Amino acid sequence: MIQPEERLAAALAALILDPAAPPARHIAVGAASPIPAAACWLVKQQGHPVRLSLLHKRSGNPFTEGTRELFDLTGQGRIDLFFLGGGQIDGQANINLVGTGDWPGQGTRFPGSFGSAFMYFMTPRTILFREEHSPRVLVPQVDNISAPGVSAPGVFRRGTAQALVTGKAIFTFDPATARFTLATIHPGEDAASIRAATGFDYDAPDSIPVTADPTPEQLALLRGPVCDEMLETYPEFCARVFARKAAA
Repeated sequence: MIQPEERLAAALAALILDPAAPPARHIAVGAASPIPAAACWLVKQQGHPVRLSLLHKRSGNPFTEGTRELFDLTGQGRIDLFFLGGGQIDGQANINLVGTGDWPGQGTRFPGSFGSAFMYFMTPRTILFREEHSPRVLVPQVDNISAPGVSAPGVFRRGTAQALVTGKAIFTFDPATARFTLATIHPGEDAASIRAATGFDYDAPDSIPVTADPTPEQLALLRGPVCDEMLETYPEFCARVFARKAAA
């Protein structure tokens, strides 16, 4: 039986390898991102020559001075792809990591923006990822902008969102129009269920493909060598998704 997390990892891997996008030679993954990390390891285990900097894995984190070095590499143009999420994400690909309500987020508090704006501006490709797909997360307009999806003419930025991946669907993003387009829906969903669960407006084709399942070869990699790489860092995730536990 295919787990939803395995399908998401395979879908993210496909986005990473999108031939229409700039090459992802060096990918950085934040601290609490097991599914994006699984996707990156899947890409590497499939034989693609990518460099991974996994900020939550001791042996996979090359930085001796924390994220300061990550920001330095990104500023130099040496990070090609990053993943970002948000407590709120809106239809212009703005993300909110501050909180709901008036500044400084007097309602629900989120973890904080940290370096999200810098990474969003300076990384050529960003994949937005949030498992929860609901009107409280995918909103018409974020309450506070931690990092904008697009910028005014003349503002320097290397890239913007490539896509938004959720637990229900995948959207692609067009920075020229600042709009998402529904690309695929996960099994069990349909056009109506996605509209009902999405607070922002988006474009959609007449016929919406279903997100592909991982291939048998991908499943074998995820449950084998990918899990081996993740056991140290994400033991709970590996136990829940892959039914694997680290050796005592």
